[in-house]
Amino acid sequence: MAQETKKKTTTTKKTATKKSTAKKTTTKKSSKKIDFAVIEISGTQLRVKEGDRYEIEKIKGEKGDKVEVKEVLMISQDGEIKVGKPYLKDMKVTLNIDSQFKGEKIEGFKYKAKSRYRKRYGYRPQLSRVTVKKIG
Repeated sequence: MAQETKKKTTTTKKTATKKSTAKKTTTKKSSKKIDFAVIEISGTQLRVKEGDRYEIEKIKGEKGDKVEVKEVLMISQDGEIKVGKPYLKDMKVTLNIDSQFKGEKIEGFKYKAKSRYRKRYGYRPQLSRVTVKKIG
């Protein structure tokens, strides 16, 4: 018995692809984008990003005032980190004061056993809400 072999024929369509002759042009920026900065303000260190809002201990100024912080400890620029000794020269962060307000009440209690010593205290901290306008 002879087996018949069937040949399968497949047809493929070739589609013409048109190559564009336009070249992509990218504009090179002269300054690199700063991802974040670490600043020293109100006795604390704060990691800030441009456009973000932060609540810090009260700083001098009124609502709407701009404050420049020259105590920049570190910046991250396109993944590259620059650290100051102790501060970076020619770097500053511009903050805008949004509001001055009192925070939530903080309560504390001191206690010493068997000596009848008990002290209770509480206060509302003075805070400032600031927005980071510009790093650089």
